[in-house]
Amino acid sequence: MQGEPVVGGVRASILNSWQRCRSLGLSPDQTELPFQEDFDADGRLVRAATPVVDRLQRRFAGSSMNISVADAHGTVLLRRFGEASMIRSLPAIQSVPGFVFAEQVAGTNGIGLALADRRLIQVHGAEHFAERSQASACRALPVHDPLNGSVEGVLCLGYPRSAEDPALATVIRKAAEAIEGRLLGQSSARERALLRAYQDASAIGAAAALGRTVALDELSRELRPGDGAVLKQKATELLSRGQRAAVDVALSDGRRVTLVSRLMTSPSGVEGMAVEAVLPDPGPGTRHPLTAPDPAHRLFGSRAGHLAVPAGASSSSAAPPFGHPPVTTPSDGADRADDAGEVRADTSAPARGLVLVGEPEVAKYALAARRRLELLSEASARIGTTLDVRRTAGELAETAVPRLADFVTIDLCEAVVRGDEPTDPRSDLLRTVVHGIRDDLPFSPVGKRIDFQPTTPQLRSLSTGQAVLEPDLKAAVGWLAQDPEHSDRLLTHVHSLITVPLTARGVVLGVASFYRAQDPAPFGDDDRALALELGTRAALSIDNARRYTHERTMVLALQRSLLPRGLPDQDAVEVAHRYLPAESGVGGDWYDVIPLSGTRIGLFVGDVVGHGMHSAATMGRLRTAARSFAELDFPPDEVLTHLDNLVVRLDREEGKDDSSADGVGIIGATCLYAVYDPTSQRCSMARAGHPPPALVRPDGTVSLLDLPAGPPLGLGGLPFETADVDVPEHSRLVLYTDGLIEDRDRDIDVALGHLREALAHPDHTPEDTCQAVLDTVAPAHPCDDIALLVARTHALDPRRIATWEMPADPARVPEVRAAATRQLADWGLDEVAFAAELLLSELVTNAVRHGTGPIRVRLLYDRSLICEVSDTSNTAPHLRRAAATDEGGRGLFLVAQLAQSWGTRHIPEGKVIWAECFLDTP
Repeated sequence: MQGEPVVGGVRASILNSWQRCRSLGLSPDQTELPFQEDFDADGRLVRAATPVVDRLQRRFAGSSMNISVADAHGTVLLRRFGEASMIRSLPAIQSVPGFVFAEQVAGTNGIGLALADRRLIQVHGAEHFAERSQASACRALPVHDPLNGSVEGVLCLGYPRSAEDPALATVIRKAAEAIEGRLLGQSSARERALLRAYQDASAIGAAAALGRTVALDELSRELRPGDGAVLKQKATELLSRGQRAAVDVALSDGRRVTLVSRLMTSPSGVEGMAVEAVLPDPGPGTRHPLTAPDPAHRLFGSRAGHLAVPAGASSSSAAPPFGHPPVTTPSDGADRADDAGEVRADTSAPARGLVLVGEPEVAKYALAARRRLELLSEASARIGTTLDVRRTAGELAETAVPRLADFVTIDLCEAVVRGDEPTDPRSDLLRTVVHGIRDDLPFSPVGKRIDFQPTTPQLRSLSTGQAVLEPDLKAAVGWLAQDPEHSDRLLTHVHSLITVPLTARGVVLGVASFYRAQDPAPFGDDDRALALELGTRAALSIDNARRYTHERTMVLALQRSLLPRGLPDQDAVEVAHRYLPAESGVGGDWYDVIPLSGTRIGLFVGDVVGHGMHSAATMGRLRTAARSFAELDFPPDEVLTHLDNLVVRLDREEGKDDSSADGVGIIGATCLYAVYDPTSQRCSMARAGHPPPALVRPDGTVSLLDLPAGPPLGLGGLPFETADVDVPEHSRLVLYTDGLIEDRDRDIDVALGHLREALAHPDHTPEDTCQAVLDTVAPAHPCDDIALLVARTHALDPRRIATWEMPADPARVPEVRAAATRQLADWGLDEVAFAAELLLSELVTNAVRHGTGPIRVRLLYDRSLICEVSDTSNTAPHLRRAAATDEGGRGLFLVAQLAQSWGTRHIPEGKVIWAECFLDTP
């Protein structure tokens, strides 16, 4: 604190306390402590703690132990010593009770730190702020009121540093529990006095009026399930008001019961309330079914004590704590009412019975406790409804406002918002949520980076992992120093604060701040415990959302890396595409555009069943295999057959390894493959259980192509069928996955109708079409991935196509070669004429020697020059290295050296051998 480096091992709670003391201007060498002369030396805490402290003094007799009890403000009320001589070593002000050991005046010490942190603390020697205390150690523990949970005071054990003993933690806990038990005993005695006062008053009234009385137990037998709880709840609310009142309660069967509260005072002066249930009058001469049948039931039924259940305490008839005798109904009340023992109920008066008796403050605590439980129950249903980090944090704030706080701010690590592991939560915070009863308060806006100072309650929460309560923000020096300008403006609206660390699975995700504005009472320990419980539950949901976001981001990155990163350069079609992941998780939808020989283009769209990493990885394997099969120039039905066999094999292999992908194999996949030929303007298609494509003709006519459906991939052994469709130039082929049209809230026919409407615009470009389809057809919250591919077709100019047919006669080869040379000259391709002439010569000669006629030669002038030679033979040539003594085998080697690429594709009439020459200009 003097500017020197902090040595390692300083506990966060001690360091925070020292920082607070320094910010308050305290000095370690100060000696004076304030003294309170008007403290209550005979208050309830003193009465409850005195016997316990006396027992501790006897236990530590002869030792250097000093025992102190202070109130909630740090004023010492009781002090005992193991050795009486120890008092002579103390300053005069500490020799008698009344001096104050609060942190604000005495610095870091056991009593002050226990009040600040509200938990069991231990302070060792030099950890004391004041030098006068650094020769000692201490343990201190708050003492709570058992009924309302507030801190009543602190029990502190002080001793020399050398006398440290781990067993002292158990001793101080048991002593504090004994003090709290005696506090509860005092409350029970007051409530029993109120019950006796009610019994006496009721006995006198019954003797005078012989009115009919009903026990709540008797009434409950006539009530439907839940009605009894409703009556007790309403009775508690009446009791908490502290004034005479009446309220009608509607039962589930339509009957109504009136609850009446009245004031009363016990002979000892205890003031309280009683709440009675008044049943409706059944009518003259009619005996109410719940009227007490005999004098034993006249006041309270067969179990009178069970009727008087004080709010927040156990039944009076049960054995009360701390040795107080049970309350019993006076037996002479009935005898005084009628010496003959024949007491008849007055059937003209309504029946009534006691529901609750107690003090209004106790009822308020019980009512608040029930509302806290209701809030926690509601939080379980409201927080975590989505797997979105920001939304989950917002649900925490919406749940807490206004039932716990009036304003809530939530600051999360920036990495958490992205779905990554948090780094340093103390320096990487981003304002994520600001929510309250109003929107005009000067909180830092959402999206701003927040840097909390070391003394702020938020950073103390992050450092200690504990909720921090600041009952009075005007006295919270650390909070005021964070941002003086905003703090001054906020203080005109808010006055109390609780900060809660959002910790899940040992990882700090951020901090939540709860502010109170409207209720003039400050936050208490019960509020802090409730805020901490809400924060803990929300943190788990936020962490689940973070982990999901992280996994989804990785899967989405994998998915996008496996999809085409760019479109190939070609002139057959103009392509636009979209990929939209599902909200529930990334799946296995994919698309591809593959240039094929002869200026043709292959269009793929597919869908792997399922979501997650496994589906995305499977999609990548299928797309790679599909591309390989397509580039081998297989027709669409054969490509799907090969893919089907691959899926069956992969499923079989993964099924043998239960550890693979958590034992989840490939369930199946669907696929659609189309091959468009711009020279003939025809498209060959085949599908495997996939939705049919849409064809938009140049005039805007939309049709869903009726292709043979085919089985999904993975069934095995079933055939696929190819269909050929004429596709005029400037038509649009629309391929999509089922996520576009299938939705649980919409009929598929409706979706297809919307698709037709979105496509019926002939002037739309492929990009415009993609956007229009997603805007009008895609579900608002897709539960499945959507892959969309739109291809506008083009035709190869017939003037760029040259075709010759010849018989399988070697003498005709020069004629074809000469004709091709002239055609290349007409196209202005003199620079490739020599290479093209050699290629054609080798290809045609090869067809004449090894194939069967007729032979067809075709030149295609597109981005490159393509030479094709077809014959009716199905035998395909293979490139091999010729030996020195071989007379042949070098023709294809020459073709491979001259051509950019070459290959063979099979057609129904035979085969086509093609070679492609690179052109400098299109």
